[in-house]
Parts: sequence; structure tokens; C-alpha cells
Amino acid sequence: MAVSAAMVKELRERTGAGMMDCKKALDETQGDMEAAIEFLRVKGMAGADKKAGRVAAEGVIAIAISDNKKKAAIVEVNCETDFVAKGDEFQTFANEIAQIILNKGFTTVEALAEEKMASGKTIDETRRALVAKIGENMQIRRVELVETSSGEIGSYQHGEKIGVVVAMDNGNETLIRDIAMHVAATKPQAISSAEVDPALLQKEREILTEQAKESGKPMEIIEKMIDGRIRKFLEEITLLGQPFVKDPDQTVEKLLKAQNAMVSRFIRLEVGEGIEKEVLNFADEVAAAAAAATKA
Repeated sequence: MAVSAAMVKELRERTGAGMMDCKKALDETQGDMEAAIEFLRVKGMAGADKKAGRVAAEGVIAIAISDNKKKAAIVEVNCETDFVAKGDEFQTFANEIAQIILNKGFTTVEALAEEKMASGKTIDETRRALVAKIGENMQIRRVELVETSSGEIGSYQHGEKIGVVVAMDNGNETLIRDIAMHVAATKPQAISSAEVDPALLQKEREILTEQAKESGKPMEIIEKMIDGRIRKFLEEITLLGQPFVKDPDQTVEKLLKAQNAMVSRFIRLEVGEGIEKEVLNFADEVAAAAAAATKA
């Protein structure tokens, strides 16, 4: 059966696949539209699997908050380039996932895969289709669900790369946003010193001890020096101990106490943090591409 331009156009509209892929699918299936759709789906999944090993360190942070401000979802969705991350399709995909997490209460990436999206396709089917269409590896990397029974939740996003969700008791919209903005800027590791991982403190103490021994001072003096440095370290890494970014003359703890407010939880996600990005020398990259072309 001859494949017409109208058939290619219809298949493209129904699948979102590229023009040449649609033409090939119709040729392979002798113009059977439904078989062509299945062909593209299988091809897309295969392509997605091949791209799964490529580094995806760009992307967006998407946030969804319930109308009563008692629940929030925050998710990191990754791709390979900032160009794709800025695209409407990718951002719509990420925002719908955040809303699904909020509505269904998912707390792990694994639980999301088979959940249906508005299109009727599962999240993983939709992701694979986007990989096939756009040509980049895409992954849902992290999801977090924040809930409060006694307070309110607010958020702050710095562009599309950093997102913060804050749950606060006795706060107001402005204060919650200010604290979320502070968290985005300063990256605290815990709310207070009581929540800091003891292993992290022990490691820091060991490092400081080795540094202090080089001073040649008596051990009792060294121990006092270390105690002071540990206090300083805790101030730097805890939300309550940090100077408030909008008014460095007061700590976040003093700001909250003055308004009788308390932060019960915060989540800060930044696109690509912790992912080792491949850095290529441009000359080497061109040479490699030329060598590959010669072999071909």
C-alpha cells in the first residue's frame, strides 16, 4: 500500500514522532496505522533503553502544593541539555508528575512508573516516548512529599534549577517564602544542630583535631579550640544558626522566635547536584567524531 503524506501527517499528530520515523513506520507496516503506532512505541522504548546510560544532569525542579497548603510535592526530572529542559513538553511532563505525586502521595520514583497520566499512558511510557521524540535520556531522579497537620507549606523556586519547600507552624506566606528563599541561597543541611548526622560531626571533629595538632598547643587548649570550631561549623550548616540572608544582623532562629514561628521541615532540590558530569575537551571531541566518520 502506498504511504501518502496525509497518512504520515496523521501518524505524526497521533504519536508526536518525527516525520521520517512516521514514514518508516508506515512503510514497515504496509500503511496499517495502528500497527505503525505500535511499531513506533516499540522503537521508542528500544531507543530509550539505549540512551538510559547517558548522563542526564540538566532538567527542572517542579513543585505542586495543595490548595489548603498542608501538602506539597517536589520532583527533579533530568535530561541531557538545558535546551531540552526549557522546552514546553519537558516542563509540562515534569509539572504533571509533581501534581500526580501530590494527588496520589507517592514517595519513591519506582512507585511512579506505572501511574497513568492525563493522556492515558503511564508515566514511564510517556517518558520513553519523549526520549524517542527528542533524542535525549530523561529520568525522574528524586521525589519528595511534605505534609503538615498544624502549619502551612510554602515554596520558592530560583529559576527552574533550584526548588525549596518549607513547612512552618505559626508562619505566614511572606515569612515562609523568605525562609524558603534563604534555604535556596545557603543550602543548610539540617534545621538545628540536634538534627545533624552524628557521623558528619565526628568526621569534622577528626579533621579539626588533626589540623589543630599542627599548632603545637597543649591538648586541653586544642580541645577548647575544636569545641569552638564545631560550634561555628554547626552555625554554618544549620538553618537556625545561619544569619538570615535578608538581614545578616540576625540569625534565622531569632527571626522565627520574634514571630513565634517554627520550621518543621524543609526540602531543597537542585538540578544535577551529586551527578558527575562528563567534561570533554572540544578538540578531543572533534577528533573523536572525525575518527568515527572515517571508520564509517
